[in-house]
Amino acid sequence: MAEFTTVLDGLSLLMRIGIHPEELAAPQRVTISVWLHCRYDDASLPDAINAVVDYDFLRREILALAASRHFNLQETLCEAIATIALVDPRVQRVRVRSSKPDVYPDAAVGCQIDRQRE
Repeated sequence: MAEFTTVLDGLSLLMRIGIHPEELAAPQRVTISVWLHCRYDDASLPDAINAVVDYDFLRREILALAASRHFNLQETLCEAIATIALVDPRVQRVRVRSSKPDVYPDAAVGCQIDRQRE
């Protein structure tokens, strides 16, 4: 058995998120990072993309999710991304972090969740 952590780090996108009037008026920048803790049956993986979890799929689905609706909360966004990640049965655990870097001039605000397969 082989275990790897695949990381999609710092995906920056514009999306509709937030509860304040200025957040409801226009999309804002959000940064997403996802850690996929994957388990593979074969300890010696072939050097082929179909042998591992493909982060292209994850990125594409996150972009589609962000474009699909307004999210009030970063917590809800992180949960939705974790659900997408856990679709692949090789993903045993997922950590999702979101950040809104432009809310304050001196700090970003964010959320991080950890979910695991039951």
